Amino acid sequence: MSGASRGEFSSSFGFIMAAAGSAIGLGNIWGFPTQTAQNGGAAFVILYLIMAFLVGYPILLAEFTIGRHSQSNPVGAYKSIKGGSRFVPVGFLGLFTVGLILSFYSIIAGTMVAYFISPFLSLVGANDAAAWVISQGVGANMLFASLFFFLTILIVAAGVKNGIEKWSSRLMPTLLLILVLLVIYVLTLDGAMEGLKVYLLPDFSKVLSAGLFTSALGQAFFSLSLGVGSMLVLASYTSKKENLVRLGRLVTLSDVGIAFLAGLLIIPAMYAASASGTQIFDEAGNLISGPNLIFQVLPALFNSMGSIGVALSIVFFFLMIIAALTSTISMLEVPVAYAVDNRNVARSKASIAIGVFFWAVSMTIALNFDLLFNLVVTMTTQYIQPLLGLFICIFVGWVMSRNTLIEELKQGNPEIENSFFMKIWPLFVRYVSPILILIILIQAF
Repeated sequence: MSGASRGEFSSSFGFIMAAAGSAIGLGNIWGFPTQTAQNGGAAFVILYLIMAFLVGYPILLAEFTIGRHSQSNPVGAYKSIKGGSRFVPVGFLGLFTVGLILSFYSIIAGTMVAYFISPFLSLVGANDAAAWVISQGVGANMLFASLFFFLTILIVAAGVKNGIEKWSSRLMPTLLLILVLLVIYVLTLDGAMEGLKVYLLPDFSKVLSAGLFTSALGQAFFSLSLGVGSMLVLASYTSKKENLVRLGRLVTLSDVGIAFLAGLLIIPAMYAASASGTQIFDEAGNLISGPNLIFQVLPALFNSMGSIGVALSIVFFFLMIIAALTSTISMLEVPVAYAVDNRNVARSKASIAIGVFFWAVSMTIALNFDLLFNLVVTMTTQYIQPLLGLFICIFVGWVMSRNTLIEELKQGNPEIENSFFMKIWPLFVRYVSPILILIILIQAF
């Protein structure tokens, strides 16, 4: 299907913002910083950067190449490329997996909306309402997850140029600006410098730890949103004039750059919270991570700061909403692209129908939170995502012809055929990345 009928990014900036937005999510803002602190500080950062470019970048470029060559979604891409018919079930698995991720992700994102709204309610004296919205009860979870889903559907329904590109191009620079301003402010707080030392000074005793290697590898893989088709679909809307190698490099750098900046914010903020009396270590002596960090440690820090803390809380959770939204719009786009490309469904109808279906899945998870939430998170991110990434490596490394790959990459980069890059990239896709993904899967089991 032609780019004109499907929609197309009007600029490389728009594509980079959309792809970076897909990669940069809530995991970057709190997952990466706490993993860094728990795994040797700068030692983890260095190893994460290495893994991002040794594993993440080769697979990212593989997804970009499949997407732009086929100008289709994961299912359509495998159907249209010679030898890909056997991989069509993998494409369908990607569509369903990204929908499941969207379903649980929206519950967390909805809670970010609740924490953003709560200070406004307190300011007007509605203290009971302010307490209810951040209670994380079933009703609150369902309400705010629904609001977030509705916003995601609206943007995706608007299309590639007027929806995804327009909002990503606005939201991503806003996210970066807010993050930089928060970092500058937090570093002036008492206790922040101790956190900065923990973050930037390597603990060499942990460098050779198998857990450090696996954690860095997993963070690099998941932070780039690989395997589920988001990057493949976004690349399918990219002009043939664009240099995919350059775009992949810029997206990877954006992802790791935001993760690093998030570390400069979160770790010093945690130690600043500790200086004001907040508990930042769990019973095992590890830094608190995950939702407990976002919903317990940082609000406690903001509450200890008086009126400036209220303002910072609003700004911080607005930042979290942006990070989540730039990810969810690319998630919903994957199954919507399949409906538009392969089923000839109008974009607006596809966005609403598919959005409502996965909203119902999200509501089911919210109603059975203790039973389903962690199960769905573990199943999708620790098992299915790496498996899908492995299949992409097999397809690009062993099924797609080398001439097809070269001809696609030459569009926008005519000198690549005889370059050093083209000698080593196929080796990484064929051997290095699959072996390292298998390490992740073995560790997960």
